[in-house]
Amino acid sequence: PNLSVEQQVLIGLPFYASVTFYQVVGDNIGVDKSTVSDVVKAVSIALASLVNQFVSFPNDVQIAQTMHKFFTLGNMPNTIGVIDCTHVHIQGRRSINIQLVGDADLNITNCVLGIGTLAELHTNTHPHVLLSWLITLFLAASTPAQARFNIAHCKTRCATERFNGVLKRRFACLNYLQVEPQGACNIILACIVLHNIFTRHNVPLCDDVYDPPEPFEEPDQPLAFCQNEGLSGRIVRDAIVRHYF
Repeated sequence: PNLSVEQQVLIGLPFYASVTFYQVVGDNIGVDKSTVSDVVKAVSIALASLVNQFVSFPNDVQIAQTMHKFFTLGNMPNTIGVIDCTHVHIQGRRSINIQLVGDADLNITNCVLGIGTLAELHTNTHPHVLLSWLITLFLAASTPAQARFNIAHCKTRCATERFNGVLKRRFACLNYLQVEPQGACNIILACIVLHNIFTRHNVPLCDDVYDPPEPFEEPDQPLAFCQNEGLSGRIVRDAIVRHYF
């Protein structure tokens, strides 16, 4: 059937927000399963095409405000984003690996998608390397200043890495997508675009999926980061510790 843009959106949104499949969404809307499949595909492609418009790092005007918000959260200076990773299970034993960067307001400012297997997911944690522009924790703080740096680093991440959880709670379809990889990538990008639109317009999460921030606890061992530390990264991190902690 010929459907208006509004009708297509009303089919797409319930699919993104639920863990139900095409048949259930179609029954609720009054269309058949194949129509729901076609509409979700079309709406996802349309939204995914807008990713560069809605997902971007802060511009020169916004950088100062972004750094101020991060500093307010955890006293971590000169920060414009935090990085986090997740995955979306798709057909078979495959998954879409997602790397996300978010700001202090839970907006997603960068995303990278890649196709992998569940075996790869369990055997490769993709630890982050210390670089001049990607600052990681001290694996073993040897001074009080380094310990204070680690606390500030963890507070900043704990306060902002929630965007990953918020994304999957707002768009429950991301828990499992029974579609082929390219279709899954389009759906994921569509959800990321919608997430940023909702975040910027202060659209609240439903009460039953709201996930309040957990209290901060300093980790005993920050295992998410590898021990490969480049010289330029160490110089920058040491300068941050020296000037701010």
